[in-house]
Amino acid sequence: MDLIYWKALILGIVEGLTEFLPISSTGHLIMAGDLLNFNDERGKVFEIVIQFAAILAVCWEYRARLGAVVSGLVKKQEAAQRFVTNLFVAFLPAAVLGLLFATKIKEYLFAPIPVALAFIIGGLIILWAEKRQHIVRIEHVDDMRWRDALKIGLAQSLALIPGTSRSGATIIGGLLFGLSRTAATEFSFFLAIPTLTAATFYEVVKYRSLFHAQDWWLFAVGSVASFVSAFLCVRWLLRYISHHDFSAFAWYRIVFGLAVLGTAYSGMVNWSAN
Repeated sequence: MDLIYWKALILGIVEGLTEFLPISSTGHLIMAGDLLNFNDERGKVFEIVIQFAAILAVCWEYRARLGAVVSGLVKKQEAAQRFVTNLFVAFLPAAVLGLLFATKIKEYLFAPIPVALAFIIGGLIILWAEKRQHIVRIEHVDDMRWRDALKIGLAQSLALIPGTSRSGATIIGGLLFGLSRTAATEFSFFLAIPTLTAATFYEVVKYRSLFHAQDWWLFAVGSVASFVSAFLCVRWLLRYISHHDFSAFAWYRIVFGLAVLGTAYSGMVNWSAN
């Protein structure tokens, strides 16, 4: 297998394993792409494709729930309508801010060193949040109201900064706003579907001239790796949170960020400068 396909396989696994954990898939892809020398325009298009594959993994895991929501909308059931309304409300802040500031953010912050700093800061915030007393008001996703969804949507908008972690922002935000650990995690999964799907199609339109027929096998390898690893990761995380908090992810973020800064300062790794 050509080296480029090994790169696709590695990056697909990285995307799938990190997309739904509070450790930032974007940050990991930026640094992995930098190490693998696959961070050019072709690499950006590849990341768009494998991100969508990770979304499909969540859709498959929750296919019964999503099917019930569609059926409920057809039957005009209140619970289904409230669920969709909550997702739409939570989706809006990141969508609006992304359209306004995405270009500037990519210009100045999509580089390993800013990402490493965001890793460390995010890890410290998770540790702080986990030390607070959790007062649970909402045990299940179906108990949420639009005001709860809006708060989580505002938290998600912080993830426009690469290295922050979309899932981390929504899960920790949910905990701070009174959701149970399970409800916060599941709502983060559901919110990923409209958020990442919209981002994917926006990027596809924006970079459509960079899609070439000879890259389809490359996309296939990365997409399969992303789908499988994301599916396994989602199932593992749901089991993990039933007995653990998110402190381990916080320490991982801090150690990883410090390692990047340390290797950059010592010259061991020539991370791309912004």
